[in-house]
Amino acid sequence: MTLIKSKTFITDNFLLNSDVAVELYHNYAKDMPIIDYHNHLSPKLIAENQPVKNITEAWLNGDHYKWRGMRANGVDENFITGSASLKHRFDKWAETVPYTLRNPLFHWTQLELKRYFDIDDILQPNTADVIYEKANAILEHKTPAQLLEDMNVEVVCTTDDPTDDLQHHKAIAKTGFFTKVYPTFRADELFFIGHDKFMPYINKLGVAVNFEIKTYSDFLKAIDARILYFNENGCRLSDFGVGEALVIEDFTQEEVSAIFNKKLEGNKLSTLEINKYRSSLFIHLAKQYHKFDWVQQYHLGPIRNNNSRLVEQVGLDAGCDSIGDFPMAEFMSKLFNILNSTDQLAKTITYNLNPSQNEVFATMMGNFQTGGIPGKMQWGSGWWFLDQKDGMEKQLNALSNMGLLSRFVGMLTDSRSFLSFPRHEYFRRILCNLLAEDVKKGLVPNDTEFLGRMVQDICYNNAKNYFNFN
Repeated sequence: MTLIKSKTFITDNFLLNSDVAVELYHNYAKDMPIIDYHNHLSPKLIAENQPVKNITEAWLNGDHYKWRGMRANGVDENFITGSASLKHRFDKWAETVPYTLRNPLFHWTQLELKRYFDIDDILQPNTADVIYEKANAILEHKTPAQLLEDMNVEVVCTTDDPTDDLQHHKAIAKTGFFTKVYPTFRADELFFIGHDKFMPYINKLGVAVNFEIKTYSDFLKAIDARILYFNENGCRLSDFGVGEALVIEDFTQEEVSAIFNKKLEGNKLSTLEINKYRSSLFIHLAKQYHKFDWVQQYHLGPIRNNNSRLVEQVGLDAGCDSIGDFPMAEFMSKLFNILNSTDQLAKTITYNLNPSQNEVFATMMGNFQTGGIPGKMQWGSGWWFLDQKDGMEKQLNALSNMGLLSRFVGMLTDSRSFLSFPRHEYFRRILCNLLAEDVKKGLVPNDTEFLGRMVQDICYNNAKNYFNFN
C-alpha cells in the first residue's frame, strides 16, 4: 500500500483547529524547555556520546511499539528483532508505516522525520531509500547529547536498578552537556521474592553494598545504603512497574523477617507470605523516599509477557504486553493511607494503563492532596498504550473533572529512543487545542494570556517546581 500524496501532513498548525489553539501553541507552548522525568534512555550511550549513525538502530532497537505494528503487518521476526541487515529492517518498517494510519505510530514517525531531519516525505517503500540516506547522513554527526539539545531537553531522568554503580551518570555530570541527566531508583527486582532470580539478585545487591545479606535487617540496611548513594548522585525520583495484581497485607516485622529467612533457606513461599513481604517493602521504600524528598512513581496495570513463545525467542520486553484488568483502588488507598497517617507520604505520581480506571486513579490521588504542596499527588499522563491523542485527551478531561489540570506536571516520553522527544510537541499541541475548543464552546474565558500561562505551567514550570532538580 502506497500513499499517492507522499508529502507530509505535518504542518505548522498540525492538530491546532482554531486561531486560539494556534496562538496558545506557537506563542506559549512551543519554545518551553522539556523536562523528561521518566524514560528508558541509556546513560551509557549518553556518556560515551558517540554519533548514533543509523536510523534503524535509533528507531527499531528496543522499540516494542514499532515491533507490534510490524508483527501485525505480517513482517517476519528476522526483520524485527532478528539478524536481518539494518537496511532490510528499515525497509520492512517503511512497508509497515502506511498501514499504521490512525495508529499514533503514523504521527510519531512523521513528526520525528520532520523535527530531526527536516524530511517532508511520508515514509513508505518509494521514499525509503532517500529517507534512509538523508537520516543517516545527519545521524553520522549527531551524538545523543546533541539530539537532546536540539529538542531543548533540559532534564532527562533515566530508569536505573538499585545495584547500578551510576558511573555513566557521574561521567555525564562532569561534562558541559546542555541536558542534565539524573538517575531514577527503580526497585522492581526487590519485589520478586517468589521467583528463582531473587537469590542471585540479593547476592548482587550484597556486592553493591560490600557486605553479605544474611537477614531482613541486612536487606533493609542495603536498600537504605543504595538510596543514599542514588541521592548523592542526583536522584530525585523512584519508580515501580511490576505488572500484576497488588495488595497491601497487614504484617509485623517479625513475620517478614521470618519470611525472608525462609526464602534464604531455599523454601517456597505462599502467596500470603509473598504479599506480606511486598507490603513491608512498599512501606519501607516509600518512607525512605519521603525522607529524601523524592517523588515516587507507580506504573500500574500491565499484564506482561503474554506470549511465552515470543519471550523465549526474543527475551523480555519483546512487545507482548497489554492492558490488564487488575483492581487497583484498594491497593493505592491502603498504601497511601498508611504512609499519610504518619505524615510520611512523599510526592507521588501514579500512571494507569487501563482507561476504564481513569476516574479511579484521578479521584484516589485527590484523597491525599494534603500538606500544603501544590499538586502533591499527581495522576500521570497517558502511558504506554494510552500516550496517543485519544488517550491523552481522556486523561486531560478526567483530570480536569476530578482534580486541577493547572497543577499537572505534564508529559514524558517513557522511551528508549533518542528520537522520541517530539512526543512532547504532540502532547503540547493536543493540550492547546483542547483548551481552545473550550474557548470556542464558551466553557472557559477567552483570555489567551491566562490560558497561555497555564499551558506553560503544564508544559514546564510545574515540573520544574515539583521535582526540585539541582
